[in-house]
Amino acid sequence: MANIKIDLHTHSILSPDGGLKERDYVELLEQEKLDCIAVTDHNRIDFALSMQQKLGKQIIVGEEISSSDGEIIGLFLSKPISRDLSAIETVKEIKKQNGLVCIPHPFETARKGINEKVLLKIIEQVDCIEVFNGRSLQSQTRELARQFVKTYTLAPVGSSDSHCRIGIGNTYTIISEIPNRKNLVSLLREGKVNEKAAPKLAYLCPKINRLKKCFKFS
Repeated sequence: MANIKIDLHTHSILSPDGGLKERDYVELLEQEKLDCIAVTDHNRIDFALSMQQKLGKQIIVGEEISSSDGEIIGLFLSKPISRDLSAIETVKEIKKQNGLVCIPHPFETARKGINEKVLLKIIEQVDCIEVFNGRSLQSQTRELARQFVKTYTLAPVGSSDSHCRIGIGNTYTIISEIPNRKNLVSLLREGKVNEKAAPKLAYLCPKINRLKKCFKFS
């Protein structure tokens, strides 16, 4: 059985705070640091679509959507989903595209995580939840996420939430094959989360990227 390393939460240069470039994604796959990557920019999917056209099924088109109730990731999308909808409306829009719903950094307040009250409103439509986010500084929320996944028998995910090359390839989920829309959830249920946090410098990448873009540094 193959050990496929999949990361379902990364940010390209088209996220306001992202820094991963096309060559970074190419090298991550060529060097086998990862085998499948979701590009989940904030409120857009154009970079993800472009990378999928170039690299095929090893790239999943995703979007980290800023709902009015917190951030929600849609996977296997073909069109961008508008920001500032409620969590319920956002999930409906994802499902209209036959996409999958993944909850990033749940219960976190500093990074606009969905709280338990909101999660329970959309629980029937949630496919997977991050139980280990590589950039999380709140270990207590990881344990809450693990318990929530067990209680509601959801698929657990480990994701890097990378905004730069630093630390990417540390946190991921190991599954048995390159996934598609139909089998990803079952593969995640049978998979294993690699729980290795990013180096501390990676926590500064979003702020550094914003400053670079503000002052137009490449």
